[in-house]
Amino acid sequence: MKTVSCIVCAYNEEARIGGVLTVLSSHPLLNEIIVVDDGSKDRTAEIARSFSGVTVISPGKNQGKSYALTEGLTAATGELILLIDADLLGLHPEDITALLNPVLSGATDVSISLRKNSLGIYKMMGLDFVSGERVIPRDLLGTKIAEIRALPGFGLEVYMNSLIIEKKLRLQVVYWDSVVSPRKSVKVGFWKGVLGDISMIQQIFKTVGLMTVLRQNYQLITLCRTK
Repeated sequence: MKTVSCIVCAYNEEARIGGVLTVLSSHPLLNEIIVVDDGSKDRTAEIARSFSGVTVISPGKNQGKSYALTEGLTAATGELILLIDADLLGLHPEDITALLNPVLSGATDVSISLRKNSLGIYKMMGLDFVSGERVIPRDLLGTKIAEIRALPGFGLEVYMNSLIIEKKLRLQVVYWDSVVSPRKSVKVGFWKGVLGDISMIQQIFKTVGLMTVLRQNYQLITLCRTK
């Protein structure tokens, strides 16, 4: 069976990361768990270090999710990378197993979650193209460290999509019926949340462009099967 490294990129998630790591730290299919604390100003790193078997990397200043991922990739040893957001609520061990099994079994090359509170249009399509929860071969990303570091903070997922499409990897979407990712407005307040969402959209389009986003969704759907 292939080995799995789980990477959790976290910024100011002291209120939620403990719940995520409680699930991950006891999961039998994970060979290592790496938390990259992206310059948090709260107790995120301290809480992460309290979990046995969890490696915490603290690069220092906040440099965005894309850069944080490269810190985790550099340290990771697994053949597969499991990416998990640090803010998830309602996560259970069964969700991790469901995301891992299609790739570990060889039925597919990549898996992506579709969460309970994913946007309605994503549920209609059967694909959340910016989902942060994925299982992906380490080789696909490990040779792209410099490129990933140059991405905008929220350009990571659409960049990974382009690699999946280029390699024509088999993709499975896994429905997570109980898992939610809190909206930015809940985490930082309404107006900061709105501005954060606008910034995220701008960074996505800066990375690949609007037409490429539309094309990506179609191409990914042709590569995927749902569960």
